[in-house]
Amino acid sequence: MREKNFTYTYWRRSSQIFFFTLFVFLFIKTDYSGTNELSYAVNILFRIDPFLAASASLANKTFIWLMWPSLIFIGLTFFLGRFFCGWICPMGALLDSCHKIIHHMREGKVSRLHTLKYYLLVFLLIGAFWGLPAAGYFDPFSILVRGLAISVYPALNVMTTSFFTFTYQHMPGWVNLITEPVYAFLKATILPFRQNYFELTIVSLFILLTVFMLERIERRFFCRNICPVGAFYAIIARFSLMRGKGGSKCGKCRNCMTVCRMGAINEDRNISPLDCNLCLDCVDICPGSKISFGYKQKEIARPSFQISRRKFVATFAAGTVLPFFLDTRTMAGRPDPYLIRPPGALPENEFLGRCVRCGECMKVCIGNGLQPTFLAAGLEGMFSPRLNARSGYCEYNCTLCGQVCPTGALTELTLKQKHAAKIGNVIFDKNRCLPYAKGIPCIVCEEHCPTSDKAIQFREVQVANSMGEKVSV
Repeated sequence: MREKNFTYTYWRRSSQIFFFTLFVFLFIKTDYSGTNELSYAVNILFRIDPFLAASASLANKTFIWLMWPSLIFIGLTFFLGRFFCGWICPMGALLDSCHKIIHHMREGKVSRLHTLKYYLLVFLLIGAFWGLPAAGYFDPFSILVRGLAISVYPALNVMTTSFFTFTYQHMPGWVNLITEPVYAFLKATILPFRQNYFELTIVSLFILLTVFMLERIERRFFCRNICPVGAFYAIIARFSLMRGKGGSKCGKCRNCMTVCRMGAINEDRNISPLDCNLCLDCVDICPGSKISFGYKQKEIARPSFQISRRKFVATFAAGTVLPFFLDTRTMAGRPDPYLIRPPGALPENEFLGRCVRCGECMKVCIGNGLQPTFLAAGLEGMFSPRLNARSGYCEYNCTLCGQVCPTGALTELTLKQKHAAKIGNVIFDKNRCLPYAKGIPCIVCEEHCPTSDKAIQFREVQVANSMGEKVSV
């Protein structure tokens, strides 16, 4: 029995390693690789997220068919319980890997905040329906990918490039015979196509690190108390056919309660399917082999959500009423004229409803022109992409941002459609243009124009420069 239990734990850890490796692989592949076509479904992690699917669909009042893979995992949860959180989720795998490093203050205890995730889920879904899209602020995949793409990955490239630049410039030649091939290998496999620079880097990093710092309070604090994806799966898992059965006569042993990373086992050794993520550590550690999981546990009653009716109604009301206050702000009547969305973006309200703030489009942008929005689109628009021409440009022959968008907030354009897409208006200031203002010859704007048939044309004229001399510009 012990060998069998160990096999369960081994397979669960192997599954976590496999799916986390797959996540890292797809994350790295979300980059320009010399072609305008991506070979992999790099956005699949977001498309299997039922919470994001529900939120984006409610915001747009129609089911988003790009998110249909999430239905598969909803169906699997009915049969396997909340297995996604323990076997697949990359955020959960990262948190579990920190278990040996971070000492938890409340080991084996259940927080009073364990029902917070249900109230948050209700608020986010109701708010999305009425026009307050905030799912991307709490979704674990959005937090993880955004933090890595905007903060960690660019910093990793800076550190790696700085190290190998130092060895190249200051180390003996025999050292470079080793370091240069290593750097070439990293550049071809792991490091990004180019060094990108982003706004809100520290904010994104702080949000990601906060999830890990909360581990100091209790193990998987975010998963237990905050994660709306976990809450979504918990609701489905309540009706799951898979059930865990604890020992009714265990004596004073509390090993299962101590080892449970989700606080799913109470004093009577009842295992709640709402919180259990099927890690099976309790099965492995039970000295009497009295804990089991299976489909023939009909005598086990379905647990309640332990939600306060008053708090539920208050949460529902807040999600319904708060969005209407958004329409009273000045930006509702006068939107920011300098807020330029990427090519293929849907109308603003529909775009914000679908955008999950994942940062995929910003990571894949060749010109580093896409940046996370701060307050230009309101609080509900933070981290959504905008084009900032001061940090980069929109490559004329690139359609990658539409390819990586998991919800269709950015329409996937063909090259012909991209060439015809208009994303903003040019403002030409003659007081700053050198030929107009000072009579100085200059053709820099035409030189930088990326279109094959230049969009900027010139005519030659005679003007007086700042010295009063007649010049040809």
